[in-house]
Amino acid sequence: SNLTPVSWVGTSPVAHVHFLLLCTDGTECIKANAKSCGECIQVSEKCGWCTDHVSTFLKQGEPKSARCDDLESLKKKGCSVAKIENPRGSQTVDKDVPVTNRSKAGGKKLTPEQITQIQPQKLTLNLRSGEAQSFNLKFKRAEDYPIDLYYLMDLSYSMKDDLENVKNLGTSLMYEMSKITSDFRIGFGSFVEKTVMPYISTTPAKLLNPCTGDQNCTSPFSYKNVLKLTNDGQQFNTLVGQQQISGNLDSPEGGFDAIMQVAVCGEQIGWRNVTRLLVFSTDAGFHFAGDGKLGGIVLPNDGKCHLENNMYTMSHYYDYPSIAHLVQKLSDNNIQTIFAVTEEFQPVYKELKNLIPKSAVGTLSANSSNVINLIIDAYNSLSSEVILENSKLPDGVTIAYQSHCKNGVVGEGENGRKCSNISIGDEVSFNISVTAHKCPKQNKPETIKIKPLGFTEEVEIVLKFICECECQKTGEANSKMCHNGNGTFECGACRCNDGRVGRLCECSSDEVNSDDLDANCRRDNGTDICSNNGDCVCGTCECKKRDNPEERYSGEYCECDNFNCDRSNNKLCGGHGRCECRVCICDTNYTGSACDCSLDTTTCLASNKQICNGRGNCECGTCKCTDPKFQGPTCEICPTCPGVCAEHKDCVQCRAFGTGEKKETCERDCGYFKLIKVKDRDKLPQPVQAFPLMHCKERDNNDCWFYYTYMVDNNTEKIVHVVEKRECPDIADVLPIVAGVVAGIVLIGLALLLIWKLLMIIHDRREFAKFEKEKMNARWDTGENPIYKSAVTTVVNPKYEGK
Repeated sequence: SNLTPVSWVGTSPVAHVHFLLLCTDGTECIKANAKSCGECIQVSEKCGWCTDHVSTFLKQGEPKSARCDDLESLKKKGCSVAKIENPRGSQTVDKDVPVTNRSKAGGKKLTPEQITQIQPQKLTLNLRSGEAQSFNLKFKRAEDYPIDLYYLMDLSYSMKDDLENVKNLGTSLMYEMSKITSDFRIGFGSFVEKTVMPYISTTPAKLLNPCTGDQNCTSPFSYKNVLKLTNDGQQFNTLVGQQQISGNLDSPEGGFDAIMQVAVCGEQIGWRNVTRLLVFSTDAGFHFAGDGKLGGIVLPNDGKCHLENNMYTMSHYYDYPSIAHLVQKLSDNNIQTIFAVTEEFQPVYKELKNLIPKSAVGTLSANSSNVINLIIDAYNSLSSEVILENSKLPDGVTIAYQSHCKNGVVGEGENGRKCSNISIGDEVSFNISVTAHKCPKQNKPETIKIKPLGFTEEVEIVLKFICECECQKTGEANSKMCHNGNGTFECGACRCNDGRVGRLCECSSDEVNSDDLDANCRRDNGTDICSNNGDCVCGTCECKKRDNPEERYSGEYCECDNFNCDRSNNKLCGGHGRCECRVCICDTNYTGSACDCSLDTTTCLASNKQICNGRGNCECGTCKCTDPKFQGPTCEICPTCPGVCAEHKDCVQCRAFGTGEKKETCERDCGYFKLIKVKDRDKLPQPVQAFPLMHCKERDNNDCWFYYTYMVDNNTEKIVHVVEKRECPDIADVLPIVAGVVAGIVLIGLALLLIWKLLMIIHDRREFAKFEKEKMNARWDTGENPIYKSAVTTVVNPKYEGK
């Protein structure tokens, strides 16, 4: 391929996607003051350029930049659609190989180059400024996709027991990975630390055996590529079984040096263009950029391969790489990292995982006995997520992603770049929009690339920028139409040569501010240049532009405008005409200074087809009633005519009191007037000349009287004022009457009884007095009864002596 190398953006997702909101309306097109069609179309995707000849489109005093406007405004100014230059963006798919559909069990074995997981593979986008070009990108995880796994192990003394378990890792891991892919290769490398003080002891004895006591350890080293990637698991076991533990002085290890060499030394490691996994196994922390100063190493890591005889030879010369540097190299080489670390260092490496895309962290047991399960779980986690990244974008270009994942999940913004929980054979898609907001300084095609992190496949996108109009290709250089060849006539206007100005390039730039030329811009030898509404350019007025693109100055001296005409109903020329040089040019059937007088009499026709009901004159489409008793838009309403009260009685009754014959249909039949309630009759409005009204008094079915007035105001609105309380006759209360009658009868009976009783008492007393009187007058004899015997016997005690 002869593609230009492309550098990739940093790992922060924010660096990949930019969002820019532009206000694109006609005002922006006008304010851009574009001098050519090319400048115009770069302002906004809504801007167009009118290519009509100078004399037929531009009004006197208008600059050629007035040719640049939004499409609707250009049409309103009289520019035909065929004369509007408005190029649109486009896209072409150059390579579109379908994603591979195959299973592990069936079909012939394919090479990695024959497997396609992303579609399309190449596009060309023609970008117009401000106009997004969108396309769909498919991704499908292929079954039985080849895997390269490189096991990078810390061989410091603390990993002694781990080494014993890793010695049989090759065949065991080959067996487990065969369940995922039939094409699996494994490699092995080890690291300790930089071979300078203070990381290791540099005494001769310690350089031979850095371990204490009778421990037999190998000399310290920075990084060693023990076994390049191979499909021979037994060879892995044999070579790893020959490895010996080494030692260093400080706790952090030099693992970053080793990761960098594994990433950039593709040929020595044996990486293929397949899924690349790097397993980093340690029980300690790590050194990073800047720590090399402790050993007197100040040169930044150069990110290049320095393996000789499979040993890293420049550890004493270059500092440790930075995290960002590692991220870039891992991403450039499509390597997915699995950190297999002990429980103690889990928090540190989880933070590191957040900085390295497509990486995972697993908890390594104290002796690495669970390393196979850890690798399988981490691989499944990494392969179930796809994250898109793009290379560095050209200046002024932005890109936006929208993901369409499993189960209808749609991601926007930052989540639009990734899909999770993808199984083998699942297909997901991304809608990608690319927008150019300006043309590059050098109008040359640019190439960007989009790829899923951790995968070698990518989409190549060639960006071509629309910076000139098609009409510019047919421009006539040194045209006679541009003042004797002082410019190029293109797109209906002159593009002046250097040093020439003016609509027709008729002036030298040295003459622009000449007093003699300014005199040609003063109307009637006045003092105002271009009526203070424009600039004098080459003795010709070029009128100023207004913020509102619909408003403009014109005329030889910019004395005219199209926005200072009379208004009606807050509309210029009543909305029935156009303003030309401060005078309304009315549409057909309209007249008046503000075009507010309609000559159409159809609005004055009454129901009897007479104009104004024969009781008025039609003026400007409105009836002027000559009979003061009649009102309304057609002089048909007579509020004071007989029968008005009876006509509106039922509706007033149902709306005011909820009674009457129209009680059930009140809402439907009686909403034609405005009802206002007043407290008493004194509050009812009185007749005035402006609003004739009728006072009404009506009786309902309950013999109650209600009072109201009916009137029609100047706006033909019917208004009814009604007294909120009716006047009803008093109704006799039966209960008090009955009670009174009963009480009267009872009282009269009691009175008669009392009188009878009194008479009887008087009578009895008279009889008793008469009896007493007769008793007093009676005389009776007092002789004794001869047969009477006294009941008392007296006995005297003979012995009683009276003592």
